[in-house]
Amino acid sequence: MVAGVNAASAPSMRALGARLAGSVAVVAMALLGPSDAARAQDPASDEPARLMNDLMTGKTPVGGPFTLRDTAGRQRSLAEFRGKVVLLVFGYTGCPDVCPAELAEVARLLDTQDADGTRLQAIFITLDPERDTAAILRDYVAAFHPRLLALRGSAEETRALARAYKVAYRRVAQPGSAVALVDHSAFIYVLDRAGKFVAFFPPGTEAGRMAVMLRELGVDAAQR
Repeated sequence: MVAGVNAASAPSMRALGARLAGSVAVVAMALLGPSDAARAQDPASDEPARLMNDLMTGKTPVGGPFTLRDTAGRQRSLAEFRGKVVLLVFGYTGCPDVCPAELAEVARLLDTQDADGTRLQAIFITLDPERDTAAILRDYVAAFHPRLLALRGSAEETRALARAYKVAYRRVAQPGSAVALVDHSAFIYVLDRAGKFVAFFPPGTEAGRMAVMLRELGVDAAQR
């Protein structure tokens, strides 16, 4: 069962959404917005817009429990991180710019707001499990922070989890290249200490701003 948005955080979510709606819309259109012709040919191309609308409006549940494998092959569930604020980053190791920038800011947040590792858990979930092997993921996250946990599932598990968290993604072939990119929405999802979704950080949010927003949402990493 997918968990819903924490009702207590709804005012903060609406205020946050109002402040960020313009920039989020631009990002969504740039990454995933299909043309009218594309919609006519493929009705499924409407899904990114629908997922974006669901996330922005909060009219449908966002998030929920999951169990995926870490880079050592162990099953890891969201439930084991109860008591910590969880930051979920969806992406892939071949991402040329957005994912590295986001993970660098998350690493700064961990260093400045949770030096002892007792209050925050950052998790990177690959949207490209076919190419992101356990070994590749292990080396990738280690380059950002030793406490950054990488998880991967099957293609089916990835699709289901992305749908639950309103993550839009698709593989895109590059002209003249055998290597496909994965276009994806790029939000950092904030889960409270009970594992419920309360907010998201948009692309480009710096670590200092993340800390301020966590305090505004009442899930300050410095509090227990």
